[in-house]
This record gives sequence, structure tokens and C-alpha cells, in this order.
Amino acid sequence: MNILVTGANGQLGKCLRKIAGNYDALHFKFMDSKALDITNTGSINEAFEFEQFDYCINCAAYTNVEQAEKTPEIAFAVNSDGVKNIATACKNKDVVLIHISTDYVFDGKKEEGYLTTDLPNPINQYGKSKLAGESFIQEITNKYFIIRASWLYSEFGNNFYKTIMNKAKTEKVLYITDEQTGCPTNANNLAKYILNLITSPKTEYGIYHFTDGKAMTWFDFAKEILRETNLDKKVRVKKAKNYRTFAKRPKNSVII
Repeated sequence: MNILVTGANGQLGKCLRKIAGNYDALHFKFMDSKALDITNTGSINEAFEFEQFDYCINCAAYTNVEQAEKTPEIAFAVNSDGVKNIATACKNKDVVLIHISTDYVFDGKKEEGYLTTDLPNPINQYGKSKLAGESFIQEITNKYFIIRASWLYSEFGNNFYKTIMNKAKTEKVLYITDEQTGCPTNANNLAKYILNLITSPKTEYGIYHFTDGKAMTWFDFAKEILRETNLDKKVRVKKAKNYRTFAKRPKNSVII
């Protein structure tokens, strides 16, 4: 099977690249934003013109939650219009689309974890742009997997795990909020889940949730990181007071 991976230089794209060699039956074409700009229909048409793909894993996304509040048009250009372009190309070429979405499509008011059947209600521009992308996929094609993931981290890119590790090198006390609860998810595990989905005998199209399954606050996650790396004796974690962000964040974004 031939598989196109967009956004290949992002965190998840690099995790997919790392394990791609373990799947002999899959042939990958990894394209970063320079090689394939999903906001440009000409770029997309060119990518799909000369090779027939069986699957497209769309890892391309605008993920700067704070900046999305200030320049929502940029977030929507990638996460909504760009996804519409990809979905259209997949529909026209009979390609199965695997798209990565987010826990931020929910408002965080539910006390329990969110199910795939729960009604989305994003409270920030990033979440709204991602939900708009989901809607375009559902309108355009029937052959899709929308995978909502949460709090991704890995050895690649910019993420909470790497931020804590870097701060632990120079700071003795880290101030971390406990006002948000979610499920930290190793992007390497998500990459394996996606490729196992492709190689499974039969899976129903639709919306899926994937996390590593353990709900915690950012404060708890920081403590866990320091404990697992044996830095908890050198660095302390304290709860941040008066935690503020420009973008509203869901208080509970646990997805199950």
C-alpha cells in the first residue's frame, strides 16, 4: 500500500518516519510543508497527480493555541481550508484519509471523559479551526478516520515533556498549573496506532479517540516526568498561582 504523509517534519510525522521501516507492506512518501503546502490546491494536485495513494495521513496542522487567538485566519487556513483541500483530493483520487484532530474540540465542562459521540463545542480559535476541518472531511468524503488525540509529546518538536526537561537543567523549582486535566499521549504510540489501523483486516470509518489512557493535570504530568527521569530529587514542582493564558483552555479535555 502507498501512503502519503503530510506535515512530515512535525512531531507525529517524525514518529511515523521512525517506525515506517517496521511495516514491510507499506510504502511511504513523506512530504513536509515545503514540499506540500495543504493551503495551496496546486501543490496538492501536483502531489496526487503522479502517484496513486491508498492512504493519506494528514499530520499537517497549525498548533499554536495562543497565536491562533491573535491571528485566527492563519489557523483556519491550515486546519480548516487546508483540510478541505486534502479531503477533496482524497475523494477525487479514492484515497482513505486519516486526519489527526484534537481534544480541544470540546469545551471542558463535562466532569467525565469525552466520548466520540459527545457534541463538540470548542472555546478557542484553535479548537474551532480543528472542528471546522473535521466538518469538511465529513461533508466531502466517506472514507476517513478522524483521530482525536490529546497532549502529544515525544523526543521531537516542541512539547510539554521537552519543556520540562529543558527547564529542569537550569531551574530548581518549576511552577505548573493544575487547572487543566487531560491525557498525555506519546506521539510514538499514536504513530503505531495509526499504522496498525491501516494494516488491520477491517476497521469502520469514522471518528476515534486515542490517548495513553491516564488522566492527569499538567502539574501531575510534570511530577511524573521528573520522577521517571530521576530528576525529582533535584527539581521541585509547585502549583502555579494566578495561571493565565490568552486563549481559553478546556478545564477537562480527557477523551476516551
